[in-house]
Amino acid sequence: MYGKKVLLFLVMSALMVFVAACGGSEEPASDDTGTDNAEGEASGSIVISGSSAMQPLVAAAADAYMNENMGASIQVQAGGSGTGLSQVADGAVDIGNSDVFVEEKPEVDGSTLVDHRIAVVGMGPAVHPGVGLEDISKEDLIRVFTGEVTNWSELGGSDTEIVLVNRPDSSGTRAIFVQYGLDGAETAEGITEDSSNTVKQIIAETEGAIGYLAFSYYTDDTVTPLSVDGVEQTDENVQSGEYPIWAYMHSYTNGEPEGLTKDFLDFMLSDEVQNTIVPEMGYISATNMQVERDAEGNETEIQ
Repeated sequence: MYGKKVLLFLVMSALMVFVAACGGSEEPASDDTGTDNAEGEASGSIVISGSSAMQPLVAAAADAYMNENMGASIQVQAGGSGTGLSQVADGAVDIGNSDVFVEEKPEVDGSTLVDHRIAVVGMGPAVHPGVGLEDISKEDLIRVFTGEVTNWSELGGSDTEIVLVNRPDSSGTRAIFVQYGLDGAETAEGITEDSSNTVKQIIAETEGAIGYLAFSYYTDDTVTPLSVDGVEQTDENVQSGEYPIWAYMHSYTNGEPEGLTKDFLDFMLSDEVQNTIVPEMGYISATNMQVERDAEGNETEIQ
């Protein structure tokens, strides 16, 4: 009798181990419960990946959120916009950050993705201070970057050879500048650098140099931002739609967000983030935009 009880115990134990192994063989990427604890704080965990340009902004917001919600865990990874979009579409992460619309990434199935526009980035042409110009027409800007104009004296500037400083083809910054600053024109050969910090340094140190930078890099007078068609590179001109070279910073979810994912995205769009962290990080508040764009670049006023 005793032997039978032992045998039954061993069989039941084996079955329990088997069931646990089958049920726990694959763990979810996150625990997006969003459950409030006794203090009313959110809890759970989510994973975010994608745009390296957005990572500092989202990471700063995540730190602020976790300081207010000690039970929440938010991991913010980079990897690029394409990676973020692919991973959120596959369900590997909860939020995929992107500098571009998912429609601009045909390799990604974005049919179930929902766009949350977190911030806006403005950018524009910047030159060495010795160039002698502070404004350029879009027509002349295109002529400069396509190599049609090769000396600044042709545009009323100094007698200096033009040196182009580009970002690589894979750069979101380059894609935005080419689309909205050059109307899609293909740029001529020049210096190519991966980092905007390096681009700024080369422009500052190279006579005749011109490149393009986000507004956040205009922290000193080592480079000169050029107005385009008389419109200065300012947050206010981007918000009003007067200045054309800008793009959204997107956070995509697979379907409508729920739980902690929704709560964190609501926090990202709150006044606390939009009016403090966003401008401090060199971006423009999405909630202050007076115009909006679609994936085809069509612009309309926000009613």
